[in-house]
Parts: sequence; structure tokens; C-alpha cells
Amino acid sequence: MEFFDLIEKRYSVRKFKNIDIPDSDIEKIIGAARIAPSGKNIQNWHFAVVKNAGIRKAMAEAVLARIDKIAAGLPEEKGQLLKKFSRFSTFFSDAPAVVAVYVDKYIPEGYPEMVESKDDQENLDRILFAEPAIQGVGGAIEQMILAAFDLGYGACWMTSANNALIDLENIIGLKNDKFRLIALVPVGVADGERKSPPRKDLSEIMTIIR
Repeated sequence: MEFFDLIEKRYSVRKFKNIDIPDSDIEKIIGAARIAPSGKNIQNWHFAVVKNAGIRKAMAEAVLARIDKIAAGLPEEKGQLLKKFSRFSTFFSDAPAVVAVYVDKYIPEGYPEMVESKDDQENLDRILFAEPAIQGVGGAIEQMILAAFDLGYGACWMTSANNALIDLENIIGLKNDKFRLIALVPVGVADGERKSPPRKDLSEIMTIIR
């Protein structure tokens, strides 16, 4: 598919057919993420591909348990609303593969040792707010999703399950002192088709400074 057609037609998929994805296609999808840009080329990511249905089910149950716990501490109406939309945090369990995306921290060079003034501290705060580590992984996730779509699969960039990150890390079992789980990307053959939702006009989001 031509590149601009690909990015125009891509949409988030939340319902999947029960069709396995060959490991060779998974490798192509993760391979696309692997060559994404990252600050200092630190490649601060790791991808765990969960194809085991039992593990995916346990992950979804952990997310639901966290949602129930959060809902219990909210006013009844808000709690019920949160539980009503819990499917949007757990639909990944129906996908034949879920890519668990891990990130390593990014320490700006020269910091915090060179913080000598209020301006230095404010600049460091701005750098950390920009989250260079997350920006790199975000690019990798986007390339992964576009590669999946180009191969005929659907995918969805999920952070709605993040209320259970520690539980999910324990269930997946990928133990590493450096990396932390930040997102899930379910991948599979889409069950049904739809168009991408409307986007803001370019005039609303672009400023050209001459």
C-alpha cells in the first residue's frame, strides 16, 4: 500500500477474528518498531508478544479487578460508568497476539549534576516533561501499527489498561530491572471494517512561522 494511503486508511481495531498470526508476520511488525528513531539511538524498548490465551485472559481479569477497585472508591454514578466501559480496557484478550511494550528510562546528558540555578532546574523539568524516552517508544509503536495494517492486520494502541501495570508485568513474567511496561498493542485480523474517525482540519493544528 502506498504510504499516504496507509496512514489515511489506518484505524484502531478493537474486535478481532480468531485467526492466528504467523510468527514471521509478528517478526515483520516488531522489525518495523525496531528501526524507529530514538534519542541518542538508545533504542530504549522491548516488546513481549503474548500469544498464550490463558495469559491474555489473566491480564484482562487483572485489569477488571483494578477497575472494580477504582470504581468502589468513586461516587456510585461515576463508578458504574467506569465499569460500563471496562471492555475498552480489556478487549485485548480476544486478539491472537498482544504486544506488551516496555520502556527504559532516559537520562539527559549532564543532568542532574549540572543543575546550578533555578533556570537550570526549570530547564530540566521541561526536558523531563517532554519525556524523551516515551517519545522514542511512541514512534516505535506507530511504526508497528502501520506495519501491521500494511500486512492486513488491525491493531490498537492501548493505555487504558495502565491502571494494572504492575499486575500485568507480574502476569507476563518478563522480569527486568531496567524496563517498565507502558502500553499494550493487540494485533489480529479485524472482525469488521470501519473508517477512521474525523480529524481536525489542518488549519486548527498547524502554525507556519515565517
